[in-house]
Amino acid sequence: MTSIIQLLPDHVANQIAAGEVVQRPASVVKELIENAVDAKATDIKLVVKDAGKTLIQVIDNGQGMSVTDARLCFERHATSKIKHAEDLFAIHTKGFRGEALASIAAVAHVELKTKQDQEELGTHIIIEGSKVVAQEPIVHPKGTSFLVKNLFFNIPARRNFLKSDSIELRHVLDEFQRVALAHPNIAFTMLHNGVEVFQLPSTNLRQRIVNMFGVKTNEKLVPITENTDLVSIQGFVMKPEYAKKTRGEQFFFVNHRFIKSSYLHHAIMNAYEGLLKEAMHPGYFLYLEVPPHTIDINIHPTKTEIKFEEEQAIYAILRSAAKHSLGQFQIAPILDFERDPNLDTPYEYNRLDASIPQVDFNPQFNPFSNSESIKTSTGNTSFSTKRVPQESWESLYAGIPEISQELIASIEEEPVISSLFSEEEPEESKQASYFQIQRKYVVSPIKSGLLVMHQNRAHQRILYEQLLEQMTQFNAVSQPLLFPVSVKLSVVETQMLQELQPVLHTLGFQLEFASNQEVLFHALPNHAEANQIEPLIQEVLHELELEQQKPGKQSEMIAKAMAKALAIKTGKSLTDTEMDHLVHQLFACKEPHISPTQQMTFYKLEGQDLDKKFEL
Repeated sequence: MTSIIQLLPDHVANQIAAGEVVQRPASVVKELIENAVDAKATDIKLVVKDAGKTLIQVIDNGQGMSVTDARLCFERHATSKIKHAEDLFAIHTKGFRGEALASIAAVAHVELKTKQDQEELGTHIIIEGSKVVAQEPIVHPKGTSFLVKNLFFNIPARRNFLKSDSIELRHVLDEFQRVALAHPNIAFTMLHNGVEVFQLPSTNLRQRIVNMFGVKTNEKLVPITENTDLVSIQGFVMKPEYAKKTRGEQFFFVNHRFIKSSYLHHAIMNAYEGLLKEAMHPGYFLYLEVPPHTIDINIHPTKTEIKFEEEQAIYAILRSAAKHSLGQFQIAPILDFERDPNLDTPYEYNRLDASIPQVDFNPQFNPFSNSESIKTSTGNTSFSTKRVPQESWESLYAGIPEISQELIASIEEEPVISSLFSEEEPEESKQASYFQIQRKYVVSPIKSGLLVMHQNRAHQRILYEQLLEQMTQFNAVSQPLLFPVSVKLSVVETQMLQELQPVLHTLGFQLEFASNQEVLFHALPNHAEANQIEPLIQEVLHELELEQQKPGKQSEMIAKAMAKALAIKTGKSLTDTEMDHLVHQLFACKEPHISPTQQMTFYKLEGQDLDKKFEL
């Protein structure tokens, strides 16, 4: 019987491995930057074109490679990080499998330029689909340059599964941020399509976070420090009032490696118990240092999940440290530079006994005395009281006619109305009237009973359909601002907003990108006001993250987010005219029964339902 099992060719095995290692351009960025960090580089530059589909280049000033290492690094399972199986439990570097470069070279055109410090010439290697096309010596500065072009050129099916440039760029930014946050002592630069996205100098951890997520992030951070024999914790958690609806700025690092851990995340959420609103997520940047032999990082292909030996103990320590920092923040004193020093109590007063105040009064003072004036003194102050003759008070009533006894009798004999309402209602009261309950519901009588309408959801439905109509018919009314309004955002949020700019323009927005972290608004839709811009934009960005930009749903997502941000809030008092206008606009909508978030907008309370409540 013939054998049916055979060894795979190397190029096929590399493509299979690439299916795990190289999922998208961001995977290549992660592997190349981590290799630069392992090479002890102090300055790393990332150049990306078309979100990495056309070009990914990583340049570093690290140790470089010899001619032999440069050729051997593209072979499968070739690594300088481990030699024995025991080394897997003493890993201090990023990559160690030796599959990354081989997998990348199997699905892209790769150029490598590298040189060691002690060598005179470097090495230039060109590889296309695992085949070495050229290898020659070149003049090159110390360090390494990896150039990856035409990703998935030989696997068209994989290339077709890539998302739009904006989504792929977002994944690239995520991987770049994770490595840059893990190593604040390394300078990082990133360019996309020739435009500088990040310029991060070597600095401390707090400044690295601020440089990456914007100046406003500095006031949101609460430091955490905890050192034990089991784990050392450093980093920051964000104040509860800055929690978001999405899990954006949440980072765990273990031994300078980014990880995802739902178990540790639960510890942080437990520390915020009672401080957050429902469905809100806090941000955190937490760095854990543990002995390498107490963790196993070889349980996931991307190495973003690890297993702790003392998982429960680390959970308790992390929860306690976060809770202590949040409590300490609540009671920490602040510097008040507008304080008046004259109101301070001198320090020497702490040794003095409290003195009983003395009260001076005149025991002979009688306010009902008939004397013309009685002098009294309190300390050094004196005043006098004069008695006014009783006859002078009667002059106040001079000239007022006396009330006749007939008028008094008529007032006393006026009948008392026993009913709260008169039997005959005025004509105005017979018309439809509205009133609010808890400044949340609008109630109106109808023929069959009562109409109870949720004012916020109803207004969301009204605005949602109006905004969709403006998008499709391009008839949005824009109101220009006398002075542009500046909104500070993170680099990732700015990239997301650039993607939405054409749709926002159809709604009446006119915006200008002043920098990677600042947007200027020159005009707004007629629904919005200047003080609503920042929460409105944040709501749109949050919805974009939640929806993950479903194909063909972008306009609906923006309309939903804007309607949610601009709708009448619960707690706002409405006039009769406003309530009447709200009811009529709602029932003019195509789908008045549900809000854009698929929630009920109104409820009819039938008369028979009321009858059942009063049945014996």
